Amino acid sequence: MQLARVQHGAWPPTVAIVDGPTVEPLSLPDRFPTLASLLETDDPRAAVRSLSRRSDKVPLASVTLLPPVDAQEVWAAGVTYKRSKTARMEESQGAARFYDLVYEAPRPELFFKANPHRVVGPGQPVRIRADANWNVPEPELALVLNSRLRLVGFTIGNDMSSRDIEGENPLYLPQAKVYNACCALGPWVTLADAMPPTPEIGIRLSVTRAKKVVFAGETSIAQMARSFDDLIGWLGRDNSFPSGVILLTGTGVVPSDDFTLAPHDQIEIQIDGIGALVNHVIQG
Repeated sequence: MQLARVQHGAWPPTVAIVDGPTVEPLSLPDRFPTLASLLETDDPRAAVRSLSRRSDKVPLASVTLLPPVDAQEVWAAGVTYKRSKTARMEESQGAARFYDLVYEAPRPELFFKANPHRVVGPGQPVRIRADANWNVPEPELALVLNSRLRLVGFTIGNDMSSRDIEGENPLYLPQAKVYNACCALGPWVTLADAMPPTPEIGIRLSVTRAKKVVFAGETSIAQMARSFDDLIGWLGRDNSFPSGVILLTGTGVVPSDDFTLAPHDQIEIQIDGIGALVNHVIQG
């Protein structure tokens, strides 16, 4: 089952069941006012099935897809793929040893990425900083966790990064990672039991500029050096998330050092079991 946050006509935003090229908007009762509240239940699939439909199925193209996040924080893991470790070492020679160590260390790199107002959804623009010259998308499988840190679903994440800012000094990581429209999520949440086996989940990225593909790459979750349980366990140490949390799991697709995003680029991320997240780029 796949669940989306949607805007349909003059109705207020709601949750919808995605069924191929159509969606079924739900009528949300007081006990389940948001997507996050449905994901908080012991059995989200059963909770959804208990709700009445707001209308018959409508074409997916007739609704506006909203980011699949309500009040959750978004966090991210870094250096979880060997290719990511290599890229981080290349961009910041002075700190190369630290990236090498964190790849092998028991404790992962975890950092705050965004709150909901910094997150954009499908078709909305992601942003590159006005004071950065080397900007890349980072396609990542995103874990959707409820307040008990139970893994209830998956979505697609784009962890936009200003590599020149981070490369200048690793202490600038928050500025390289956290700013307006720095994160895209979507297009919806696939419930955990509907995903393919974890090692078979492929991730593909393409960047199109003036109708020409200027970068394409792919990887799979099988290339991750850490497990989901490991990352979730560390995220929950001495931390709590009353509204749940989205955890980006790192990237294994890294453009070459001579590549940077430009305004009007189109970024498409495809992940098996979920679908495709498409955004265009603006600056400043």
